[in-house]
Amino acid sequence: MNTIKNLIILSILLFAGKVSAQHISSAELQVTGLTCSMCSQATEKSLKTLDFVGTIQPDLNKNLFAITFKKDKAVNIDQIRKKVEDAGFSVGNLTAVFNFNQTKIDDQGLAVAEQNVYQFLNAKNQTLNGAVKASVVDKNFISGAAFKKKAAQVKSASYVSGAGLVNGKKTRIYHLSI
Repeated sequence: MNTIKNLIILSILLFAGKVSAQHISSAELQVTGLTCSMCSQATEKSLKTLDFVGTIQPDLNKNLFAITFKKDKAVNIDQIRKKVEDAGFSVGNLTAVFNFNQTKIDDQGLAVAEQNVYQFLNAKNQTLNGAVKASVVDKNFISGAAFKKKAAQVKSASYVSGAGLVNGKKTRIYHLSI
């Protein structure tokens, strides 16, 4: 069974690698645990250390950070979460605009765009082209209660661990909802 799954994923990688390209252009990041403007400033300062972050617009009333990314840099979603945690807080929600170029989602919801592998929880058998707003629903990107509820629904080992075997290699798989 795992061999068949690995072959399917390998096929996706080989096909999608030739026709897709992706760039994350912006994100709306909700941070939990902020109690004052100093907390917000600490988070903003931590996020600004990432070389792919262009601008950050904080909204103190909603604990939101509107982030735009540099066009020439690859965005690492996990590094965003780590910087928020380094500042002493947690990610409550991360919604980003992914710019896809003929990225195919297979019948199991898997898609590969450049070096990233995405598991879409609510999209299958379609091709993404252009800007698509999607929420990252992995562990530590949503509340603990929301993750627990989703984990019961998804029933996938990659959802719980955030990684799976792709082309025989353990790979980070981002779980998205569009």
